[in-house]
Formats: sequence, structure tokens, C-alpha cells
Amino acid sequence: MSIAAFHPAHLIAILPELALVALAGVVMTMDVALAENRKRLLGLTTAVGSFVIIALALLFSQPTGELIWGGMIRNDMAAFVFRLVFIFSGAITALLSLDVKGVAHKGDYYAIMLGAVVGMCFMALAADVIMLYLAVETAGIAGYVLAGYVHRDDRSAEAGLKYFLFGAATSAVMLYGLSLLYGFTGETNLNAIATVLASGEVALAAIVVTAVLIVVGVGFKMAAVPFHFWAPDVYEGAPTPVTAFVSTASKTAGFAVLMRVFITGLTASGAWLPMLVALAAVSMTLGNLLALAQTNIKRLLAYSSIAHAGYALVAFVAYSELGMAAMVYYLMAYVVTNLAAFGVVILVARSAGSDEIARYAGMSRRSPYLALAMLVAFLSLAGMPPLAGFFGKFYVFAAAVNAGLVWLAFVGVLNAIVGLYYYLAVLKVVYVSPAPEGAAAVDVPRAYGFALAVLSVGIILLGTASAPWFGWALRAAQGLF
Repeated sequence: MSIAAFHPAHLIAILPELALVALAGVVMTMDVALAENRKRLLGLTTAVGSFVIIALALLFSQPTGELIWGGMIRNDMAAFVFRLVFIFSGAITALLSLDVKGVAHKGDYYAIMLGAVVGMCFMALAADVIMLYLAVETAGIAGYVLAGYVHRDDRSAEAGLKYFLFGAATSAVMLYGLSLLYGFTGETNLNAIATVLASGEVALAAIVVTAVLIVVGVGFKMAAVPFHFWAPDVYEGAPTPVTAFVSTASKTAGFAVLMRVFITGLTASGAWLPMLVALAAVSMTLGNLLALAQTNIKRLLAYSSIAHAGYALVAFVAYSELGMAAMVYYLMAYVVTNLAAFGVVILVARSAGSDEIARYAGMSRRSPYLALAMLVAFLSLAGMPPLAGFFGKFYVFAAAVNAGLVWLAFVGVLNAIVGLYYYLAVLKVVYVSPAPEGAAAVDVPRAYGFALAVLSVGIILLGTASAPWFGWALRAAQGLF
């Protein structure tokens, strides 16, 4: 693919990222200018600004498929869809942060989160390993700071330190893999790398070793087994809005990197596919089995997140247009669903002072609408029709069967049944268990009610009207092959 000469229109291609940087500047300025009793506007500005940026992207930044900015960026449909998902995740996370102690009135918190979103957007856009790694580090460093943001809370500080140490180690391994890729091919552009590998000049063993090293870094982002060890502790210790952000946007960004490197750069060799097939099977199985024993809702969702990384990998290893479309659609559905689940977790934890599942007893009678939002989110995570999660799993397993991976689809179905058990176990506590004596209704501020309503409607629409959304995913996949 040829690299387009610079044109002023290329600035429009990265308009969302430029707008996010400007929004971060606005938020930091407001942080200095506003009185303490008005700093709730910081989160609202971040959220509203992010939604405006999504509208601007839809109006002005439609993808062209070109390699621009010296071949560093590929402005295609896949990048466009991922970027919208990242910005949407940031907007909802800002709303979910509005009344969380320690982060709600901090302008630098929202600015750092916007910086993470910018990094994730460039992870999806990257067509060069240098741009890719810079984007990974931009998002990663911001994530480490966010996880340990409430430094006076020992659990948050521990989560930030663990996230940083594990992230730095896996990032260094991935960087070594990317440097080997440059050493073997003499190229940093992923399209040029694919051309060299297709010529047969690089030994198969060298490609496999490089792929393994890169998967270490990407697997950490996705929280796939065996690179999942950080997830339960970080999910539990980090501020819950940050956990929601990391479990959705950061995980999706990992799949964006996987897509760029393995679909564009290493497409000439499928020798690395068996490794990813094994990761998919093990991630689904281990994540679901470990989730069964959890009594803390954040740890349960952490292990659930590991299992969902496995489901998305099933679609990826199908290695076809249908597989990539299924992966993109599944991630869209997962982001909306998991954000809804964590929205409920934030409100209950603020009211009950705990993340233990037992605290959800009788919530259907104390706060019926909040319980309904949790019902929609958990049934979607479990893959129940007609919600988004059901169609996500349907497309994933259909792609696997279509690619001849019937056994992997069968393993996925069995794991979906296991997942259904622990999601229903939580809903049993919500709807069947008696409420503790004197338990009060959970207060739901307007911003949270709006966010949960948007997410719940999104879960239903992604399922009942899946065709337009899957059409977007299919267009994104077609541009990759």
C-alpha cells in the first residue's frame, strides 16, 4: 500500500485525537479556575466533551483506508470503530467517576484518562511499530497512574505498583520482539514488514520467536492466560471507575494491537496461530473456573474479564473476515455490558461500603431499577438472548466453526455454560436473597442514572438490532484482508 503525501485533510483524520488533547487542556484549566464546590463540572465536561468528539468524528473523520503521516497511521474502518469505542469508554468512565471519593474533583485524573484514550486511539491507528509502541506506552503509563491514583488508599497504591511492575516487564519483552522484527526485516512499517516476510527471506523459527515475544505484551493488555496474574488484584484495588476503564478500553486496545501486528505485519505466516488457539482455550477455561469461587464482585468480574478475552480470541484465531468482524462486534458488546456492570458496582459499594457479593442481597426490592440494570448487564455477560452478549458469542462461535475450529467452539460453549452459573448466582443474591434488616435503597445520582440507561439500552439494541452494528464490524474486517 502506497503512502499518501501530506495533505491538510490528514489533520481531519486525527481530529478526534487533537480534540481529546484540547479537552484535556480545558479540564486542567477548569481545575485551576473553579471553586472546590463546583469541581463536579470537571467530570461532566470530560463526558460531554467526549460525546461531542464522537459526533465530530462521525461527521468529519470518516476513514479513507490511506496510509498517512509518513506511513505511521492507517486511517481505515477498523481504526475508526476502535477509536469510537475508546472515546465512548472514556465518556462513560467520566460519568461513573463523578461521585467517587478521591477522583471526582481532580482535574488531573480526567486529563490522565483522556491521555490514555489518546494512546489507545493511536494503538488502533498505528501502521508502524514505532508509532505502535509509543501509543502502547502512552496508554500504559496513564493506566498505571490511574490504578494507583488514590495514593492514600493502600489497596490503590498496591494496585498501581503491581500494574506498573507487570506492565513494564511485559512491555519490555514486547519491545524486544518488535526490535527483532525490525532486525529481521529492516523495516518498521507493518505493510513493508509483511512484504519482506512474504518473500521468504526470514526463517520461520525467527517469526515464531518474535510472535511469542509480542504476544507477551499484548496478552498482558488483554489479560489473557498466562498473562492475567495482575488482573484480580488490580481490579480489586484500583478505584472502581478505573477498573471499569481498564477492563473495557484497555482490553479492547490490546486486541487492536493484536489485529495490527498479526493481521497486517505477520500475515505472511500462520505459524503463530496454534499459540493463540491455545491461549483462547486456556483463558476461557481458567477465567470461568476461578470466577466460580469468588465472593468479591470486582474479583469475579476480573476473572470473568479473563474468560471474555478468551472468547474474543476464538474469533481472532478464525483468521477470516467473519472472524475479525465477530471479534470487533464482541468487543463492542463487551465494552457496553461491562461498563454497565461496573456502574452498578460503584453505586452499591458507595452505599454499602463493600464489594462483597453478599451486600447485594435483596437489591431488587430496595432499588428495583438498579437491580434491573444489573440483570441486563449480567445476562448479557452470560450470553442470554436477545441481549448483545448472546449475539456476540453466536458470531464468535460461528466464525470458529466456519474456520474448521469446531472443537474450540465446543470448548467455548461449555465455558459459556460455566459462566452462566456464576452470573446467575449473583443475580440470585440480588433477586432472591432477603435484604439485610434496615438496609436502605441505593442512591442513584442523575449522571449515573443517565449512564446506566444509555448502557442498558445499548446492550438491548446491540442484541435486538445487531445487523447495523455487525455491518460496521464487517466493514472494519474487510479493510484488513
